[in-house]
Amino acid sequence: MLFQFYRHLDRLIFGTEPKQRLRIYRSLMAANVYVICVGLQIYACWVGYMDERDVRTLSTVIVLNVGVWYILLRTGLSRLFRDPSLTLPQILAALTVIVGAYAVTGPVHGSTMMLLALVLVFGIFNLTARDARIAGSYTVVLMGLTMSIKLRSDPTHYPLKLEIAHFVLTAAIVPTISALAAQLSALRARLQAQKDELASAVTRIQMLATRDELTGLHNRRHMMEVLNQHQRRLDRSGHHRFCLALLDLDHFKRINDTHGHKVGDEVLRYFAEQARSVMREVDVLARWGGEEFLLLLVDTSPALAQIGIERIRAQLAHAPMQVDGHAIQVTFSAGLTGYWGTEPLDACIERADHALYRAKNEGRNRTVIDLGPGAELEPLACAAAAAEAPQVAML
Repeated sequence: MLFQFYRHLDRLIFGTEPKQRLRIYRSLMAANVYVICVGLQIYACWVGYMDERDVRTLSTVIVLNVGVWYILLRTGLSRLFRDPSLTLPQILAALTVIVGAYAVTGPVHGSTMMLLALVLVFGIFNLTARDARIAGSYTVVLMGLTMSIKLRSDPTHYPLKLEIAHFVLTAAIVPTISALAAQLSALRARLQAQKDELASAVTRIQMLATRDELTGLHNRRHMMEVLNQHQRRLDRSGHHRFCLALLDLDHFKRINDTHGHKVGDEVLRYFAEQARSVMREVDVLARWGGEEFLLLLVDTSPALAQIGIERIRAQLAHAPMQVDGHAIQVTFSAGLTGYWGTEPLDACIERADHALYRAKNEGRNRTVIDLGPGAELEPLACAAAAAEAPQVAML
């Protein structure tokens, strides 16, 4: 029960989005600096070094400052800005409050100087090089102005010799921290660039391992992995049968000889794009080698799979490829068969290859269906498919 309460309280304070939770946590952790500042004011007031009115004013400013940043982060409004953490604005606000504390803490004002370094250290891992320089310059200039004012308004507690020493320390330490933050920012940028390059390289390697670089289709090796997965799926369930079709572009050598290999590559890409545009999402097309492609048609029979192949053929006929103002009509021959879970995959692919060989011998631009061992399951459907598409033959 107590654990649930704390969990609910944690979500209420920090939210549930991981990145935003981290930003809120860092902001509230940095608020500890303000707690120290308030404690110092209370002590200064207690020993008579600071006026009670100044304590109330500065404490109110601190509370409002913490509240504003928390609201911006907790409501998600900070995401509207370039830096969702609002690191630089928070640091500039904190530095302003601390310099304000320096100006009103009288005899103990020197103790607030260490808080300047502490605030800059909080942003050292998040500030960009530019923001680090802005924060450092802002601190030195603001402290210099404040010291100049206090030298005139309260020389008793802010004597010249002491303020010179304080300014020299500020001018030496703050730029050093800013320079370190800038170096860390540059290091982070280099590491991020290397990380991005590595991720890009890994993605490319994975693509090269599974995709044909020319067409963007699956390559032969990966296609075999996909087929093995479907085979195991069929073995487990006894359902989800699939069909395989080998597709070969007609007269591809002639295209290469007439127009050159560059146009030949364009033809291969064109075929891949046109085929994918009309395929079902569940079906898979792979470049099998040269101008030959292997098509996996999932959860279907040869008769119904043939409809999908003819859809590709119709798409190619409807949108001929244009080269130098001339149309190239791309056609293909296909050998189609069904896999019924009773044979090795190689045997099924070989049967599709034999059907493809017959399609080419019979005049190309046609599909030959080899029903395979599951032929007895749907002879009527296959006969109907052949009747509707004259370019379809069955073995």
